[in-house]
Amino acid sequence: MDAAKIKAALADISAERDSTVKSIRLASLCIALWAERGVDLVVVGGSAIEFLTEGAYASGDLDLCHANKATLPVRERQEVMAQLGAEGGPRNWKIGGMYVDVLGPVESFARTPYRRIEGPYGSVMVMKPEDLLVERVLVSVYPQPHPPARACARELAVVALGGAVKMDWNEVARVANLPEYRNLEACKALVREVADELKVKNPFDPD
Repeated sequence: MDAAKIKAALADISAERDSTVKSIRLASLCIALWAERGVDLVVVGGSAIEFLTEGAYASGDLDLCHANKATLPVRERQEVMAQLGAEGGPRNWKIGGMYVDVLGPVESFARTPYRRIEGPYGSVMVMKPEDLLVERVLVSVYPQPHPPARACARELAVVALGGAVKMDWNEVARVANLPEYRNLEACKALVREVADELKVKNPFDPD
C-alpha cells in the first residue's frame, strides 16, 4: 500500500466517531500492512469480542496475535508501524489515540474456523468465539474473580444465544474440558444464567 493511500486511510480512521468501526478500520489497515511482509494477524481478546458483539462490549484498544508462525524482527515491526505514524513499540503502539498490541502466536484450541469481517482495507480475521468464551470465563474466575472479564463473557454469550453469532456449543464444552482450561462447569453456569435471563433454551441442557 503506498504512502498516499495510507495517509488517506489514517484520515478516515481519525475522523470516525464510532469506536468499534474505528477499531475495525484500524485492524483492517494494520493487518493489510503486516500481510505485505508475510505475517497474518488475527484480532483476539476483548477486541475480538467487541467486533463479534458489534460494540456491545467495548474494549478500547486493539489486540492482535500472529495467526501463522511468521513474525517480524523488531526493526521491521517498527518500520511497518512507522507507516501509520505510530508511537512506541516493539509490541505495543499508540496510533491515532488508540493502543495497538501485536502479541505472540495465537492460542486457539477450537476446531471451528476463524471468523472474517470485511474491512475497508482488507479482510479482518477474528478469533473463534468458542475460544473467546472459554478464555474469558477462565479469566473471570482465576486467579481471582474479575468482574470485567465476566461482563465480557456475558456479552458474548448474549449474542451467541440470541443467534447473532454462531457458536458451536459442543466445541465450547470440548475446549473447556481440555487440560489447558478445565473450566467446563464455570462455562455451563454462565451460559445457564444468560439463557435463563433471555428465556431461551440452554444449549447445555439435555434434549
